[in-house]
Amino acid sequence: MTEKVQPDVVNVGGIDVMAFASMQQLAEFIIPDQGDVFAGSAIAINPEKVMKAQQDPALRQMLNNAELRYADGMGVVKVMQKKLGKPVQRVPGCETWEAIMYRSVSRQVPVFLIGAKPEVLAQTKEKLQAAGVNIIGTQDGYFKDADALIATVKASGAKVITVAMGSPKQELFIEQAKKQIPDAYFMGVGGTYDVFTGHVKRAPELWCRLNLEWAYRLVDQPSRIKRQWSLVEYLWLYLRGKL
Repeated sequence: MTEKVQPDVVNVGGIDVMAFASMQQLAEFIIPDQGDVFAGSAIAINPEKVMKAQQDPALRQMLNNAELRYADGMGVVKVMQKKLGKPVQRVPGCETWEAIMYRSVSRQVPVFLIGAKPEVLAQTKEKLQAAGVNIIGTQDGYFKDADALIATVKASGAKVITVAMGSPKQELFIEQAKKQIPDAYFMGVGGTYDVFTGHVKRAPELWCRLNLEWAYRLVDQPSRIKRQWSLVEYLWLYLRGKL
């Protein structure tokens, strides 16, 4: 039986982030060997989200309302290590989502997928079902009636619900849905379905080992340059000890 260990919590720029020892620890925390699936939501915290939250108190509050907030960004990890005085592991969102999906197989946890383009969502469902994941419902990211979708998800009996709509849209939807479905686990996963199905290229292993995935994405998608400016702002705050 997996013992649930409560992780350390570190405030990074106004957001309380949990220092999980590994991606596997988080997956086991959410779907334990015995007992119910963790009820609540998880949000990956990276420097971009920290900077947005600095400028938007409502967004900061919404992020802190999530039951689990984990470090998906080396900038966040560096701040946590400095404050804790010990190593902290980065928990990459895409790989963590995959680990949770595959961990759900042995217990046949019912899963509902939301977000992405219809063709990407269909391929994600097909690939997961081939691995034995119990997909009981899907909805692409082009729905108009959030209340109707939430009612559908609730009626399905899903216990793990992953939402790929980008930030902060996915977090806003999850915040709304949790009120109606309090006994399920929600996870915002951004562009994970696109990566999982090969529509967006993963960074090469060397870039990942060097924690330069952000740079690879910038080279691959130059249009991200405005978003990446937040990393410069984040670094300036870090160097001044303002995080």
